[in-house]
Amino acid sequence: ITATMSVLSLSGWLDLSSVLIFLFVLLILVDLIKNKAPKNFPPGPPWSLPFVGDLFRIDSNRIHLQVAEFAKQYGNIFSIRLGQRMVFVNGLKPVKEALVEHGENFVDRPSLPIFTDIIQNKGLAATNGYQWKQQRRFALHTLRNFGLGKKSLESQIQVECRFLNEVIGNTQGQPFEPLSVVNNAVANIISCVVFGDRFDYSDSYFQTLLKLINEVVYLEGSIWAQLYNMFPWLMRRVPGPHKKIFSHLRILTDFVKLKIKEHKEDWDPSTPRDYIDSFFSEMEKWKDDAEAGFNEDNLCYCTLDLFAAGTETTSTTLNWALLYMIKYPEIQEKVQAEIDQVLGPSRLATMADRANMPYTDAVIHEIQRMGNILPLNVVRLTTKDTTLRGYTIPKGTMVAATLHSVLFDETEWETPFTFNPGHFLDSEGKFRRRDAFLPFSAGKRVCLGEQLARMELFLFFTSLLQRFTFSPPPGVEPTLESKVGVTHSPIPYKLCAVPR
Repeated sequence: ITATMSVLSLSGWLDLSSVLIFLFVLLILVDLIKNKAPKNFPPGPPWSLPFVGDLFRIDSNRIHLQVAEFAKQYGNIFSIRLGQRMVFVNGLKPVKEALVEHGENFVDRPSLPIFTDIIQNKGLAATNGYQWKQQRRFALHTLRNFGLGKKSLESQIQVECRFLNEVIGNTQGQPFEPLSVVNNAVANIISCVVFGDRFDYSDSYFQTLLKLINEVVYLEGSIWAQLYNMFPWLMRRVPGPHKKIFSHLRILTDFVKLKIKEHKEDWDPSTPRDYIDSFFSEMEKWKDDAEAGFNEDNLCYCTLDLFAAGTETTSTTLNWALLYMIKYPEIQEKVQAEIDQVLGPSRLATMADRANMPYTDAVIHEIQRMGNILPLNVVRLTTKDTTLRGYTIPKGTMVAATLHSVLFDETEWETPFTFNPGHFLDSEGKFRRRDAFLPFSAGKRVCLGEQLARMELFLFFTSLLQRFTFSPPPGVEPTLESKVGVTHSPIPYKLCAVPR
């Protein structure tokens, strides 16, 4: 009897193991068939693992450099598997061909699980089609109404320059980390536009919110977010850093919802104070067109998009700016000489001064190029089957038109890997525009805050170098080490600001 039971038990185990092996092989076959490269698809690595694809090849902290290496190996248009097949477009001409010449074909955003689970693809950044067009139109119109490109917003930035200079002056030449105060200064500009008010540098709650934005932007570009998008059913159930994305965004959305609630209590339709007030009025106009997205839920996510994007990208660029100035003091001196010549010691710059300050303008452009803050761009989705440079990219394919490859295109820049303001100066020292300067992307999804960012960068940068000379702490050699999330930013560093 015992022997018979053992045989039955063994046969049962064999049956179970056979079923499991069969299911595993079946899953692998389904994965291979599902992810088989379509005919005439861009080339890529010759083999990848089941389920995870080429994820094992990726180092998220240098992915932009790996993409450049893949491009040298497989060509400017190649594909890799990150859950699903994804196409990377590299170099100025291919990127412009995709985003500008075929702009309508590459205008959508993919519906990624990490965004659908958090914001249900609402807001400005993640939406598509009719709703996206209406929200983008309204956001641009409202930004202009509240000063974009006008003297009023210029004056507001100048006032914030004074606040920032005062806070930095209080360090009395001692080493400090510039990130938090620069973050606060930049955040205050977009805060005035969307919330109608600025926040004091001593406001610890606001400082916490800015830190949460920084961490979310970093984590959204991490391997954890990629795993979430590949295996959402699993990652929803396991602990890890990806959970912070959700908890941080809950705090940020609660903050925005509180601001919306405060606005509702004293809203006067005849005198809108900011983006939120203007959105309330728009809700009345579009109440019979639900597809346009003018509702309170969407207001929260649109406001958060503007606040976060309007803070993170410009403050990261200014953070790079100060690092490059302490790294290259001779360039800092030349900028200060031009500032002294055009502005003198105390008159704050206006945007009209930029034309008379070609070297300063060139340095700011070179900071943006080398800072390379959005190396992979924001991912797009093809809206129809598209032929790009002989390759067929089917509808619904994720595409990254990489900005790193444009800003460091070896056929476009004389010294692509060297910090060289001369890239933006002609033989007479006058400023010159470059086709390959695309830090704000291109085409229909070009950054809607480009004009605001350009204004902030020029006014903040000239104000800081007019007032202070920046240097590394004694005995410290500045390093250009960086970290990569959604944005490419310097690792935290300290500097000294000595009044001039």
